[in-house]
Amino acid sequence: MREILQIGSPILREVASPVKNIHAPDIQDLVDLMLAMVFERNGVGLAAPQIGYSCRLIVVASHPNARYPHAPLMKPIAMINPEIVSHSEDLVEEEEGCLSVRGKRGNVLRYGAIALKYYNRDGEEQKKEFDGFIARIIQHEIDHLNGILFVDHVQEAL
Repeated sequence: MREILQIGSPILREVASPVKNIHAPDIQDLVDLMLAMVFERNGVGLAAPQIGYSCRLIVVASHPNARYPHAPLMKPIAMINPEIVSHSEDLVEEEEGCLSVRGKRGNVLRYGAIALKYYNRDGEEQKKEFDGFIARIIQHEIDHLNGILFVDHVQEAL
């Protein structure tokens, strides 16, 4: 397992590059690694830059765990080159943490619902809507692809 980079690592502040060849063995291996790591670290999402890869790949794997005991259970998915195409008007403030910012949590405003376009690991374009906690995870992980950490949005430190 790779280490999860921590705040202060320069790659966490870079805008990640689009994935050009989804079927490349290194991208497929990266998806497998990220899915394994998110569960091993009790996370609900992970972005490639967090483990040192500057590419637009996230995994979302909401499940109840020690860090998020009330997280909804979902089938884990990889989202390649994700793009928010629309969002609700409502903003919801909730507490967030991050595997790259150990020991810190804070309140962050996020859209309550989003419409997302992305490619799955088979290279198929997907267009789906997400709301609630899953929408929050996706927004948090897409921020990582743009060099943004949740602490940049914190409303109130806890």
